[in-house]
Amino acid sequence: MVGFKNRYLVVEVNLNPNRETVTNDPIILTSYNVTKAIKDSILLNFGECGLASSLGSFQVKYVNYITKLCIIRASREEYQKVWSAITMVRSIGNSPVAIYLLDLSGSIKACRTAALKCEELKFENYKLSVRAPLSEDINKQMQDYLERIRVLEH
Repeated sequence: MVGFKNRYLVVEVNLNPNRETVTNDPIILTSYNVTKAIKDSILLNFGECGLASSLGSFQVKYVNYITKLCIIRASREEYQKVWSAITMVRSIGNSPVAIYLLDLSGSIKACRTAALKCEELKFENYKLSVRAPLSEDINKQMQDYLERIRVLEH
C-alpha cells in the first residue's frame, strides 16, 4: 500500500510589514487564524474547486506566537497552490501581514529539523530585541513550543 504523500512548509508571519499603520490591538497568531486566512486566500485566488482540492491534506500543524513561525502540511499534488495562496495573504484578522516561506520539506522529520533550527535562531533574536531579562513564563512557553516541534507526527 502506498502512503499519502505530503509536503511541509515552514513559514514566518511578519506582522505589520509597513510600520506606519500600527493597530491598537495586535492579532495573536493561532492555528485557527492562520488556517482561515490561508483558506480564504485559496478561495479568492483559485475558487471553490481549488479550495476543495487543497483541503484533502491541508493542515496548520504548528504555530508559535512568540517567534511567528508556522508549519503547514499540504498534499504533494496541491502544495504549489497552497504555497502561492500563502504568499498572497495580506491580512490576518484586521492586522496586515506578510508571510514568507523558510523551508519546504517532503518529510516531517526534515521539517522538524529545519523548524527547530529556525525557532532557536528566532528566539535568540527575540531575546536580543527585548533588551531585558525574559520572564520564566516566556522561557517555559518557548521550551514547550520546542517540545511540540520535537513530537510532531503525521
